[in-house]
Amino acid sequence: MKKSEVCVIVSIIIFIFSLAYITSLGGLGYLPPVDVRKLAQIYLSSTYNPFEPTNTSSGYESVTAIVWDFRGLDTFFETAVFYGAIIASIAVYRGVSISTKKKPIGMSPIAKTITRLSTVLIPTVAASIAFHGHLTPGGGFQAGSVATVVIVLIVMVFGLRKVILKGLTKPKILLLRSLGLVGIGLTAIGLVLAGLVIGVNAYIFQNQAKPIAHISYPMWIDDILVGGSLLLFNLFEFVAVMAGFALVLMLFSIEEEEVRKVIK
Repeated sequence: MKKSEVCVIVSIIIFIFSLAYITSLGGLGYLPPVDVRKLAQIYLSSTYNPFEPTNTSSGYESVTAIVWDFRGLDTFFETAVFYGAIIASIAVYRGVSISTKKKPIGMSPIAKTITRLSTVLIPTVAASIAFHGHLTPGGGFQAGSVATVVIVLIVMVFGLRKVILKGLTKPKILLLRSLGLVGIGLTAIGLVLAGLVIGVNAYIFQNQAKPIAHISYPMWIDDILVGGSLLLFNLFEFVAVMAGFALVLMLFSIEEEEVRKVIK
């Protein structure tokens, strides 16, 4: 490691510890006391509370409830920023097609066999994480990240050409990514649109009925807790994140020579 690199690393460490120390001494100024325990009690009591239907997120998983119900607007804009980052990556690679003319060499037959099994098991686990995100720890983002591992394995073990031959082209992945984001947006305003049709009041990112907005997403379907909008948000986020990460990874896997030709 070069001396300059060591100096940069040491400087970053010193800066972080200095900032933490200044903050501990009151560098942020006066901070009003916050009863964190009371706030946590409110979140936990509102995550699943069938006895107060106008004050519940209709799911067992409090983190998912906070992400998509209590602070749904923040999560939506975070997703939009992520989508913008994907667009920026595509813009950098504009004109570069995800294709390769070279015959993939691939890894050993053992690695290929294990990968074939993994391409079934990993998506199954990812789908389970997405479908149960309102019941157990997990959610759409985690599920999408897990599912992207399949693309990584196929590219590494079989080569990028194998992914292309399976029909995963840039337009198809972009369409899938856009459908996921559109689904999130429609879920956010779904009750508002329904309210306009039937003539009742509703809010964006509304999950269950409120005192002056008597309309809800279904909390139960055939004795199965679906969490209202939480399940829909997780599923669409799953699709959006999976497609976004897959596209970026495929772009980064393109041979440098092909990218240089387009740039020139």
